[in-house]
Amino acid sequence: MAAAVETHPGDKHEIPEYEAHESSTSLKERIKKHYEIASDYYYSLWGQHIHHGYFKSPTETKEEAQVNLIKYLLEISNLPQGADVLDVGCGIGGTSRFLAKEHACRVTGVTISGRQVEIAKKLTQAETTAGSANKTTDDADMYPTGGNCRFIELDAEKMLQYFSVDGKPIARFDAVWISEALSHFPDKPLFFSSASRLMAPGKSSRLVIADWFKAPQLSPEQEKEDIQPIEDGMLLPQLCTADDYVKMAQDAGLKVHQGPIDISSDVAKTWDISWSLVSSPSLWLFAISQGRDGLAFLQVSR
Repeated sequence: MAAAVETHPGDKHEIPEYEAHESSTSLKERIKKHYEIASDYYYSLWGQHIHHGYFKSPTETKEEAQVNLIKYLLEISNLPQGADVLDVGCGIGGTSRFLAKEHACRVTGVTISGRQVEIAKKLTQAETTAGSANKTTDDADMYPTGGNCRFIELDAEKMLQYFSVDGKPIARFDAVWISEALSHFPDKPLFFSSASRLMAPGKSSRLVIADWFKAPQLSPEQEKEDIQPIEDGMLLPQLCTADDYVKMAQDAGLKVHQGPIDISSDVAKTWDISWSLVSSPSLWLFAISQGRDGLAFLQVSR
């Protein structure tokens, strides 16, 4: 007798039809709602690092590969030890904690989700030796390296306003770090101009970016078949090319020290792992209960 073919729960559900975002405001509300609801699931499936893994060998675990990506960004950015870092779209704080613990950085993580702030603070306090007893005066948790973390619920498009008084920045950072979050932002030029103003003056400050990009010069058919489902399922405004980001950075007065590097092949295994992780029927039932956005998100994980 032939063995039964094991099917993935996602195969039973059609990919929802593309639905254009009504406005940037409604898109941000949907993003916030998504992370308020789904962050606990992200943590249970992916651990503290909610981003791609950079696989150097076939035997590496997803956790090792995720740390590899942080180390790779540190390497190409040459971020100094002990830097003051603004981690934008910090999620549940995995990168913030790594930079504080392993690189002695003083990190301020911002995320649009209050639930992510709660999880980030809890995980950070669990990692530090005495939890709340190790808090500094700015409500940051201190690591033995001298690095520390604090987390703020904040719409990143308002970060310049938050860190300024009367239009003048009151906080300056050696680095603005943003990993796989900028693709969510409706107003990307605003992010680049705000980051530029919040970075400390001088050649040593830097903007470190890892993100999702589309290939240049795609046909309308490729945009419809390949790009729109990703934008829809992942709650993204129109995806940009890497060169678009370079131009926005330059328009904001920044200079390019390291041009875009395509690591698609090195992180591709993440998607295979993702599809295997969402194989629980109960997770699909949860997604369906959240409406089309929940189902579209899981389906685009293929």
